[in-house]
Order: sequence, then structure tokens, then C-alpha cells
Amino acid sequence: MAKQQRDSVDARHSVSDGRTPVAKNLLLDDLDEKFAAFQAFRKSDSAAASAILDTLGAQDDVDRDILLELSSRRPLGHPDKFPEAHALAVRALEVLDRNGARSARVTGLGPLAPVAAFGIRQVAHFIVRSYQSTVADAMLRLYERREANCALDDPARRMLTRARIHMTRITPGFKRSVLGVPAFLLGGAVVSSLVRVLQIVVASALGSLWSKKVATLALGLAIAAISWVILRGAAVARRRIHLTTDAALTALWQTVGRCGQPPKDPSRVIALVAIVLAFLPWVLIPLGLLLGWLTDGSSEGMAR
Repeated sequence: MAKQQRDSVDARHSVSDGRTPVAKNLLLDDLDEKFAAFQAFRKSDSAAASAILDTLGAQDDVDRDILLELSSRRPLGHPDKFPEAHALAVRALEVLDRNGARSARVTGLGPLAPVAAFGIRQVAHFIVRSYQSTVADAMLRLYERREANCALDDPARRMLTRARIHMTRITPGFKRSVLGVPAFLLGGAVVSSLVRVLQIVVASALGSLWSKKVATLALGLAIAAISWVILRGAAVARRRIHLTTDAALTALWQTVGRCGQPPKDPSRVIALVAIVLAFLPWVLIPLGLLLGWLTDGSSEGMAR
């Protein structure tokens, strides 16, 4: 009898071939069952799907999105479209790299137009180079992770491996300097010249009331001009990124499936900074004039 009980226990812990021991009641089996049930009821029975999500601990929409992505076990949502989507995304990055930082036309500024065009190009160059580096890294990470959770016999594994090798090779080429001018030039001649100009302006501003007014107005106008250049450069970069990569990356992310959203470019944040900067002159100029008037008034009072 004891031997029969031992044989029965062994039988319950072995697979059909009778050789490989398999533990029962694993948490993995329970999760697989719940994930499969959720996928089965997700579109046909929302109440049953919600009940399954509740048993898994989902409390809000973010939790439900997390469990939806976990339960989607396929590495590629549309494997037949993935090679085409990958090729289009890489092509879009190539086109953006070549055209995203080209000079923009500036009109209506007379002799200042070349200076403004140069500044706009630097801003667009910074945004485009930063964005394409972020996108290349995001594509490489996505391919690496989907390849890692892909079954050995899944046909999608070969496509992901090939795409991951592509991105490993070309990603360093999208990580060039975000500066539109050589770093040694920016750190040397330009910075030293600006420091000298600022020293002269500050020294002259301390001389008389009129010099303080002039320096305050000059500072306000300079800030306004800089904010306009930044805003225009961000708009140029946003338009070119939209034309080249927005649709291509959205298509790629949809093809992979359940992987969130493509990276966003920093043009909106930089534009917001430029807008905030544009309002500073409206504060600095009146404040500077007021302080100059108060300082001059107090000096005259002391003289009397």
C-alpha cells in the first residue's frame, strides 16, 4: 500500500513521458490561466475581464494598462509588417539627420537676418540631434527586450535579432554633438568675448542714471531677441520632426504592439522656456528703471 501511494505521488509530479519531474500548483501556471482568461474576455465580456483584473490587483487605468501589456505575450503584434515598419523608421531617422538642422529662411529683419538665421539653426540643430539620439536608443532597447522575451522557436525572433543588430551598428552615428558649432570655439573665443562685453556693460551701467536705463533696455531687448530665436528654432525643429519621424515611429510602435508611445522631442519644452523668457523683459525693464530712479533720487537727497 505504501509503495502504491508513493507511485501515485510520483505520477502526479511527472509529465506524460514519465521521466521529467514537474512541480504542480506553480504561480506561473496561475498567472498564465488568468492572463489567457483576460485576453479571451477582454473584447467579448468586459465585466468578466474587469473581475480578472481585480483579482490581479488592478485599481486604476494605469494598473489595467500594465496588466494588459503583461498578458500580451506575443513579441510582435504584427510580425508580417515589422520589417517594413523598421525600415521606414530607420529611413526617417536618416532623412531627419540630413535635413533636420538645415538653415531656415528668415525675412523682414534686414541686416540682422543672417544672425537670426544662425541662431535659429543652432536651436534646431540641438533639438534634432538630441531627439534622434533618444529615438535610436529607444528603438535599440525595444528590440533588445522583445528579443529577450521571445521564444526560441518563434519566427519573430529572427526578425528582432536582425533589427537589433542594425540598430546596434547605426546608433553611434546618431549620437553626434548636439552643438552646431565646434565646442572649442564656443568655449573659447565666443565665451571670452561675451564676458568682456558684459564687463563693459556692467561698468557703464554703474556710472549714471542714463547709462543704467540704457543698459536695462539693452538687456531687456537682448532677452526678447534670444527668446524669439529659441521659439523660432523650436518651431522649425518641431515641423521637420513631424514631417519625417512622427508617423514612421508611430507605425513602428503600433507594429511592435503593447510598448507605450514613441519618444517625444524636446521642442515643446524648449518653446515653453522661450515663452517664459520672453516675458522677463516686461519685468526687468520696469524694475531696472524703477531701481535706477530710486537710486538716483536717494543720491540727490544725500547730496542736498
